[in-house]
Amino acid sequence: MSYNVAIDGPAGAGKSTIAKAVAKKLNLIYVDTGAMYRAMALYMLRHGVNLQDTEKIIENCKETDITIRYEDGVQVVLLNGENVNAFLRTEEVGKAASAVSAIPQVRKKLVELQHKLAAESDCIMDGRDIGTCVLPNAQTKIYLTASSEVRAKRRYDELAAKGEECDLEQIRADIEERDYRDMHREVSPLKQAEDAILVDTSEMTVDEVIEKIISLCKK
Repeated sequence: MSYNVAIDGPAGAGKSTIAKAVAKKLNLIYVDTGAMYRAMALYMLRHGVNLQDTEKIIENCKETDITIRYEDGVQVVLLNGENVNAFLRTEEVGKAASAVSAIPQVRKKLVELQHKLAAESDCIMDGRDIGTCVLPNAQTKIYLTASSEVRAKRRYDELAAKGEECDLEQIRADIEERDYRDMHREVSPLKQAEDAILVDTSEMTVDEVIEKIISLCKK
């Protein structure tokens, strides 16, 4: 039986950074569920699909094949056979992903793929509903969070380091809006699983968080 770790939490909590580092140290496969939703969103944006048009999104969803594999130790997201890693981290794609991920048929398609990955390998997944819906039987579940101020500042620093123009207050407003949307959507809302361990990273360094998660996995 494979060993699975589920990490959930709001936007900007550092889930992906932490999950990747823990995967490397514990020799687990890191399944970036957010990247899968971003790939789906990228497909919709490229094909000019109106993100308010649910029927059109469902129709286009059938045309997508999204898979994850490792090449030279790097996780590669394939959208209909194309490596789309370079296009997934823009703000536009992030917002679009939040919209498409609220549609039940989109989630159903991607969850099936995630189940398959988890059944076949020891893995760690992060997202909004991993411990509650995708991997309810995961042996280790973590709910990773931080205050919206801290999360906005981290995102601001990340964008500023890339030389991008950004507004701290706008980023915080976007994060709080995304939190609300994720927590109040009808299907698979963001919430802490009953058996998940809460880890608030507001006052912790990245290394401290990684060590904390590793110690919880080893238990």
